[in-house]
Amino acid sequence: MAEGRREIKGSLDAEMVTTAEQMRESLDAIAAVEPGFAAAIARVGYPAPRVRAPGYETLLRTIVGQQVSVASAAAVWRKLEAELGEGCAPQALLARDFDALRACGLSRQKQGYARSLAELVVSGGIDLHALPADDEEAIAQLVQIKGIGRWSAEIYLLFAEGRPDIWPAGDLAVQIEIGRILGLPDRPSEALTRQVAEGWRPHRGAAAIMAWHHYNNGIDMLSS
Repeated sequence: MAEGRREIKGSLDAEMVTTAEQMRESLDAIAAVEPGFAAAIARVGYPAPRVRAPGYETLLRTIVGQQVSVASAAAVWRKLEAELGEGCAPQALLARDFDALRACGLSRQKQGYARSLAELVVSGGIDLHALPADDEEAIAQLVQIKGIGRWSAEIYLLFAEGRPDIWPAGDLAVQIEIGRILGLPDRPSEALTRQVAEGWRPHRGAAAIMAWHHYNNGIDMLSS
């Protein structure tokens, strides 16, 4: 499917996707070589940037929020901050026993994940404010944390660090919307989703955010 697609010319460097202007510039660069993106922008407009604070707290919130509703995650977080203090410092988390954290709503499994994160931060096993510049090397460090897989690592690097070329091709919504935007007959596999985006480097982070934006707007490609 990638044959015949034009590639973005010029530097392999791109600005972070943390402002509306950067988002627009990245998506315009993709739209110039991919008509499906130009049409998608015309339908739903440009997405707003998604920015989170880099560091321990954002990753701990990611763990807390896994497989629960937004409301449930917020309730657990409030209880944790009441128990551990604002930001749920890693030292405070490690000092609490199983029952104390369970009373806040953390399951045994999530306690294991949270302690893994806290231990790596406290020991210096990972420095969340000095991750490698290479995206794959940064992902490799993040997945050392129990409960943080490739998808969570990619989301962290995209939203907390604004890295411009992160491409979460394994994300179901990204697959669905890239298929719709490109007019493919079926939802592309992870491998095909990765393949069709090769020509969009170094702006694939903006493409992912556009895919989620398109998905959330409920566009029915068959009737548009």
